[in-house]
Amino acid sequence: MLIAVYPGSFDPVTNGHIDIIKRASTIFDHLVIAVGKHAEKNNLFSTAERVILLRDATRDIENVEVDSFHGLLSDYVRTRGARIIVRGLRAVTDFDYELQMALTIKKLAPTVETVFMMTNNKYIYLSSSIIKEVAGYGGCINGLVPENVEKALKSKFGVG
Repeated sequence: MLIAVYPGSFDPVTNGHIDIIKRASTIFDHLVIAVGKHAEKNNLFSTAERVILLRDATRDIENVEVDSFHGLLSDYVRTRGARIIVRGLRAVTDFDYELQMALTIKKLAPTVETVFMMTNNKYIYLSSSIIKEVAGYGGCINGLVPENVEKALKSKFGVG
């Protein structure tokens, strides 16, 4: 069984993330969406909330599992029995950072490969940071995030 891990903060999950999840789920036997716990990050949603939002948004994809982790991604990937890390790329600027991460993980876990997937063109500009900013000002995020995430953002910001 070919197991892949798609890590991220997903704060919040966007339709760009969902696009990568759906496409990766057709390539790998089992896809683990790994929500990272980062103490230094100032997240809008707690790790538990992000896991719940992702589980709801991906509930119809049979071979997808949502989990959370803390620590080195390379360690987490090995504990899950995975050999592949999936990373989404929007633009050239993403590539520089992702290449550094992939090479670091390769050093720490030589048997783990990183697979880069290009984001669908209609989501290339989309980021969780932009979503939070627009939602925080009460702007329209319909079609940019799953419906459950849109509701959670409106509730979090007390709008709509």
